Amino acid sequence: MPPRSQPTARQVRLGTELRRLRDAAGMTAREVAGFLGSTSAQMSQMEAGIAGVSEERVRRLATHYACADEALIDALVAMATDRTRGWWEHYRNVLPPVFQDLAELEHHARSMRVVGTAHVPGLLQTEDYARAILAYRVPELPDSELEPRLEHRMHRRLVLSREEAVPYEAVLHESVLRTRVADRRVARDQLDELLRESERPNVSVRVIPFDVDGFAGASSMMLYVGGQVPTLDTVQRDAPYGSVFLDAAAQLMAMRTLFRKVESVSLAPVKSRDFIHRLAKEV
Repeated sequence: MPPRSQPTARQVRLGTELRRLRDAAGMTAREVAGFLGSTSAQMSQMEAGIAGVSEERVRRLATHYACADEALIDALVAMATDRTRGWWEHYRNVLPPVFQDLAELEHHARSMRVVGTAHVPGLLQTEDYARAILAYRVPELPDSELEPRLEHRMHRRLVLSREEAVPYEAVLHESVLRTRVADRRVARDQLDELLRESERPNVSVRVIPFDVDGFAGASSMMLYVGGQVPTLDTVQRDAPYGSVFLDAAAQLMAMRTLFRKVESVSLAPVKSRDFIHRLAKEV
């Protein structure tokens, strides 16, 4: 398979997991390259996601590494043989790669949990709300760059309404609901949209009121995406210059704990709906 000039985050993750299996087996890249009749450089490319890997090679490596986790092996095979060309491919060379990576991550998710402490999460945003968020940057984006970003974000929302949509849990701080990113109409429409989305059987929206005790996580925005197996879970967090994806075992454990702590001080879904409904009347 020819080397990739720009591997996706999913392809990089496959290589990362193969390297982790090798490390766990206590083998060097040179040793494994000899076993495969390959070279250390080719091993490096495979483990960096630059070079593709076949199902046969994934299973052969797993056996060589004495990996007995059949569910993980099957998940890695699925990643290696995935030829999906999703709608996000339309934006390749139009938007930065992280936009495609996030859409692909959401497409393959088995579950999603998000904490919002600054803005309504992207999958729940109305078009006007999203436009206000995307336009609020320095320097301002020209329409030729703003519109593709907006279109991409609106298309991402379809993952919540597709057939066999996965569970999506959102925990939002009251500050998110009260912050007017535009005007009263946009704020009211966004609250109404949250109420509509929360009626979906797969969507849960919970609110953390200002007056709740025990919440010190105001900077805890994150998206926790469940993979085909827990080992392949991923966390996406916003950073000053874009998104970062976390997948180390210790990081995933910390983020799961963080979500449980944040969720524990939030209102139940029904009470959260009542809270949002009352707030919408005040706007």
